[in-house]
Amino acid sequence: MADAIKYKNGDVVLVRVDSPVHHYRTPTYVQGKRGQVKVCHGAFPNPESLAHGGSGLPLKPLYQVEFDQTEIWASYKGPPTDKILVDIYEHWLNPAA
Repeated sequence: MADAIKYKNGDVVLVRVDSPVHHYRTPTYVQGKRGQVKVCHGAFPNPESLAHGGSGLPLKPLYQVEFDQTEIWASYKGPPTDKILVDIYEHWLNPAA
């Protein structure tokens, strides 16, 4: 059974900062950064569990989160309207204040 979908399109989220000793699928360059949920792709097996022979259950919602390039890269030289899209599992996201 999947976790209930927590975020909807347009919600502003913060990516959890962590570096667990096991396998994880959230890029460090987005950890601690603020982004906006663009879409929920649905619920999928947790790759952090699957990587260690686990079942991947419960299923975890996977979101496409949009970040301003200037939020990710402090010295970004491109247009301030440039974005980056990253797929992130829900357990790595927190609501932004």
